[in-house]
Amino acid sequence: MDDTTALLLRLPLFAGMEEAGLAELFSCIRPQRRYYPRGACLLEYGTVSRAIGIVLRGRVEAYRPLPSGGRIPMARMGRGGVFGDVLSGAALKSPVAVTAAEPCEILLLPSAQLLCPCARECAAHRQFLENLLATVGRKYFALFDRMEMLTMHSLRAKVSSFLLAEAAAQGADTFQIEGTRTWLAEYLGCDRSALSREISRMQADGLLEAYKNSFKLLDKAALERFCQS
Repeated sequence: MDDTTALLLRLPLFAGMEEAGLAELFSCIRPQRRYYPRGACLLEYGTVSRAIGIVLRGRVEAYRPLPSGGRIPMARMGRGGVFGDVLSGAALKSPVAVTAAEPCEILLLPSAQLLCPCARECAAHRQFLENLLATVGRKYFALFDRMEMLTMHSLRAKVSSFLLAEAAAQGADTFQIEGTRTWLAEYLGCDRSALSREISRMQADGLLEAYKNSFKLLDKAALERFCQS
């Protein structure tokens, strides 16, 4: 099993599949590998997405551009990140733009072939469609959680909510986030200096340890109380 196949089989989109099933699925849909330089646009805001993209190497970021020229960060994804899945097959204009945060390699799965059952009606294709529906549902609730976080009354509550969600997603209390402190400040809707001050205060209070984009949660119970207050 090569490295790419091992990565794909760990993703929720391909849950329940074996290597042979994945190969059978790909023989039907014929995915393409594409390489993009830093700053390249992978999905333009306001256009229809024709493929699901999976990050094999590098990092990409999704954001919503503002009329003022600014932007609202939505997500930053590294190896194994998936984009375009929520829009797959729908003639809807993308509410976000996706660009390469650094040189990256992307596997593109064409939506038209994915959503039309193949002539062989293979089990892997049916499994993929079930996984896709589950993925869309998870992203819907993740967006709801993001909206709830942005309405929290204090910056400490927002930081606590974000870090607890990251710890849960990565399955560890020590982890790294994909973005920089600047990105995190934009994501939380706050000033970068204010974010740095709050993280320093949270370290002084014994809630966490932080260095650049690395975090270790020391008192999750207290962080959860901040989210609820």
